[in-house]
Amino acid sequence: MPSLCRACLQSFPDARRCPRCGSPRVTTHPELFDLSIAHMDCDAFYASVEKRDRPELADKPVIIGGGRRGVVSTCCYVARIRGVRSAMPMFKALALCPDAVIIKGRMSLYVEVSQAIRAMMEELTPDIEPLSLDEAFLDLTGTARLHGQPPAVMLARLVARMQAELGITGSIGLSHNKFLAKIASDLDKPRGFSVIGAAETETFLADKPVGIIWGVGLVGQESLKKAGINTIADLRRWDRADLGRRFGSMGDRLWHLARGQDRRRVSARRPVKSISKETTFHENTADPDILDGHLWRLAEQVSARAKAKGLAGRVVTMKIKRADFTSVTRRHALSEPTQMADRIYREGRALFDALGWSGPARLIGVGISDLVPEDQADRAGDLLDPDAARRAEAERATDAIRARFGEDAIRKGRALR
Repeated sequence: MPSLCRACLQSFPDARRCPRCGSPRVTTHPELFDLSIAHMDCDAFYASVEKRDRPELADKPVIIGGGRRGVVSTCCYVARIRGVRSAMPMFKALALCPDAVIIKGRMSLYVEVSQAIRAMMEELTPDIEPLSLDEAFLDLTGTARLHGQPPAVMLARLVARMQAELGITGSIGLSHNKFLAKIASDLDKPRGFSVIGAAETETFLADKPVGIIWGVGLVGQESLKKAGINTIADLRRWDRADLGRRFGSMGDRLWHLARGQDRRRVSARRPVKSISKETTFHENTADPDILDGHLWRLAEQVSARAKAKGLAGRVVTMKIKRADFTSVTRRHALSEPTQMADRIYREGRALFDALGWSGPARLIGVGISDLVPEDQADRAGDLLDPDAARRAEAERATDAIRARFGEDAIRKGRALR
């Protein structure tokens, strides 16, 4: 059975340790050198960047987030072992992990590191489909002749290079389609390299919960549970037509995924239709200050991604999910496109205020759509808001200062809520 040492990239027959360097970081699978669809996911990306820049934090629990009334954006694995999770209120996270080091996020830096990783990927294949700053699908079909090595070796080399040159670790999932590659990348984090082959697909999936299917969230799981479907094996017992009648187009998709079938291609040319960011609260909240703080932070993140991609949006969207899992989404078309955090926040806040919201929420999100190149954006300003131009100028100056001195060089008070 073929094996690969992820430490020295040596290939050899089945062995628990590398015969060349003695490393136990060995991946063994009968289809290891035959598969070419991969998902690469950085390990605790934001926290890893911070630990890289501050080596004294290497063994400490690190939480990326706002003030004590804010929430956890993300955290390192040391903090996760203590029970800290994304979107958990900061006071709860500190109760679980009182010695945690709290760091404000530096989005511009994370974008910069993400772009460096993307450049490394592009040396392997042009077929890259980013999902976010820290994860992407790669299709390395047909690249073995070019590189003189099978895709598995090149992927192991990619994450080794990421660690050596950028100080960032990542986990690889390798399979015969996107659905399974994404599942595989979560099987052995951090610094994992997991393989799901074609021959084992149905056996591997059989006892897995339906929640393993990408896109089936808590509401979807509850709907499936009402139909007596808790595992993939339960799903397979349903006739394809019956699933379609019960769950519509999603039913047909579930029928195929339950059998490990996914015909979606890794698409590098898929146009970006929207840029959005949302957060799910660890506990439902109706606190207007907390919700406002989230709206601002989400607007900043959407703005940072838009600026990194050179895009702007004509439509701002605000989404909020109630405690009973029902959602409300509102959109507003702008007089001209924008990529500015201030404008996105103010439009999102106006949409929120128009709801007259009073009950607790479990999720809030904001985004932009109907995207255009950035040179078509933010030219005329808002004629009904004479201070808009001044705020836009201040935001551009803030971006420049943060790019030079770091994300914490300037921070608005509302971001600390």
